Formats: sequence, structure tokens, C-alpha cells
Amino acid sequence: GSPKSVETREGVTPTNHPRKRTSMNGQRPLRIDVHTHILPKNWPDLKEKYGYGGFVQLDHFCCDKARMMVDGKCFREIEPNCWDSETRLRECDNVAVDVQVLSTVPVMFCYWAKPEDTLDLAQYLNDHIAQVVSEHPARFIGLGTLPMQAPDMAVQELRRCMVDLGLAGVQIGTHVNGTNLDDPSFFPIWEEAQKLNAAIFIHPWDMLAKDRMGKYWMQWLVGMPTETAIAICSMIFGGVFERFPQLKVCFAHGGGSFPQIAGRVQHGFDVRPDLCATANNVPPSSYVGKFWVDSLVHDSTLLKSLASFVGSNRVLLGSDYPFPLGEDVPGKLIDESGMSKQDANMMLGENALEFLGVDGSRFRCKNGAESQ
Repeated sequence: GSPKSVETREGVTPTNHPRKRTSMNGQRPLRIDVHTHILPKNWPDLKEKYGYGGFVQLDHFCCDKARMMVDGKCFREIEPNCWDSETRLRECDNVAVDVQVLSTVPVMFCYWAKPEDTLDLAQYLNDHIAQVVSEHPARFIGLGTLPMQAPDMAVQELRRCMVDLGLAGVQIGTHVNGTNLDDPSFFPIWEEAQKLNAAIFIHPWDMLAKDRMGKYWMQWLVGMPTETAIAICSMIFGGVFERFPQLKVCFAHGGGSFPQIAGRVQHGFDVRPDLCATANNVPPSSYVGKFWVDSLVHDSTLLKSLASFVGSNRVLLGSDYPFPLGEDVPGKLIDESGMSKQDANMMLGENALEFLGVDGSRFRCKNGAESQ
């Protein structure tokens, strides 16, 4: 937060940043983007290190671009904003984002690998995120990644993330090698997360029905929201939220397709408890408002409906920066949705402070913004 960057942020056009709160000290509401992805600029050759393939390597094929390569095939092309924190800060300043929550790119979860290798990679990625946060503590908050296929290792790494690295929590996938998140093997992770007050951001990955979604980008457009709905339903029906009532969970992409099917889910529970209430007899609707979702739904009518459904205190600004399916101007959808200023300010930053368990004063004084 240099004087220059504050000046740039305050110079954002009214179109991009219409909500400038009037207050005694002239500060505006804090904007915290909870859904952004980051990678190190380089990492060791993982195939060489672990002795088998399937891992991502970066190929910096020209000065300002890199390819994410998996066994010689290009998974995605990325730019410096994916690995360079100064580029990220400059782009944040241009769109009035005060704080980014950093998490890895889900393809790096690597739950399919040998547990000790996934742990080793997770530690490398988590150390990197912690380093970036330590260099800009007023601009970044970190979420780690875990070897979820080995819950005992995951518990230890979660503890290291929270206690040693000072991260706010972790990002995990919607399933672990086809095992849903209600599986009792994950209970020790939820128990530790609840004990540590760790934020859990759940992001779809390794989407289902790949054989039917090979065209039209459907794995991302349809598969991801479906994955998230399965994760939410698993955690509800499986009693995870009942067993761990203080667990702080946020689901990406507005909770995927769950909000649209929630009525059907509740009706199914009512008419066929013999099928739905086998692990938890509490109505699914009881848990709406107990977890958070991000705001990334790309439609103002849907966003207003989502806020009405889960509660305006349970929606967090999330942009999916720096990827194409994200929101170019984070918070623009919230700004232009016609919601009350109070609700908008909650979604833009205040709710995130609660979810992340972070004191907003860490950011206010340096960023020209404040938490209400």
C-alpha cells in the first residue's frame, strides 16, 4: 500500500466503483476478494522429484506468458498476474480491491498422488502463499491446500497452516478421488478446522461426467456448479454441519447449482426420509444460512435471489481472479445489483472478515478503506 497505489485506487472511475461511502474520515468500505488463485513463478520438476507423471509444470515460453503443462499437454496459459504479486497489486488498485484472499489453482490439489508427495507439494505451495502474505500483509490473506486423501497428514498440515504460517484457513476440493465430503474419514479434519477457527473454502475440481462434457467448456460451465451442489448436499445429508456446528465453510461460485435445487432437496427429504435422512434427520433447509457462498454468479437477478436465499450476511465478494470465468471488476455485480448500501458493504468486505476470522484494522489504515 504505497501512496502511489492508494492514489491509483482512489482514481478508479465511478463506473467501476460507484459506492464511495461517506464517513467522517472520508474512507470507503473495504473490498475483500475471497476467491483468487495464485501460483509460484517456478517450482521443482515434480515428475523428476516424485518419479511419476500427472503433475503440473510451468513453461515460461515467453517473457509475459507461461503454460501450465501436464505430461507434455497444455492445461492452461497464464500471465504474470498469476504469479507476480506486484502485477496483482497494480491490477487490484485499478479496480479498487483492497485485499485478495490467495489460494492455489485447484489442479494443484493432486489428491490422486501418493500422500507423502501431495503433502510435500502442499507444503511448498503453502510456504509460498505465506511468504507472499508476509510481504504485503495489508493486501493479502492466505488459504493453504491439504493432502486430503490422507486425513492424518491433512490435520497436521492444517495445524501448520494456521499456527506456524498464519494463514486464515484452507481451500479444498468438492470431493477426494470420488469420495464425498461427508465421509467419516474427513471428520478429524473438520474437527481440527473447527477447533482452530479455520476458514474452509470449497472449490470444484476434477469434475464428474467428463465423457459427456467434453465439448462447449461444459466441465467448467455445468460440471463445476454440479460438483458444488453435490458437496453441499453431502455435507448436509451426512450431518457434517450438524456434527461440527462452528465449522466455517464457504462454497465457490455462489454455491453452484445448490440454491436452485434447494427446494427439491427439502421436498425429497420430506417425502422420502427413508432415503434422505439416513445419516441426519435435521431438515436440509435448516442449514441454509449456516455456510457462506461467494458472489460469482454473473447475473444481478441471481445475485439478489442468492442474497435473499442464504442471507446478505452469508455472501462474500469473490471474482475467480485472474481467470476468464471470473469477474473483471470484482464487486461490480454487487455495486450494480440495486441492493441496499448496508447489504452491499457487507458482501464487499465485512462478511469476509467474519468468515476469515481476521481483524479489519489490519487493512484499514493502509488502504484508505475501512470495515464498518
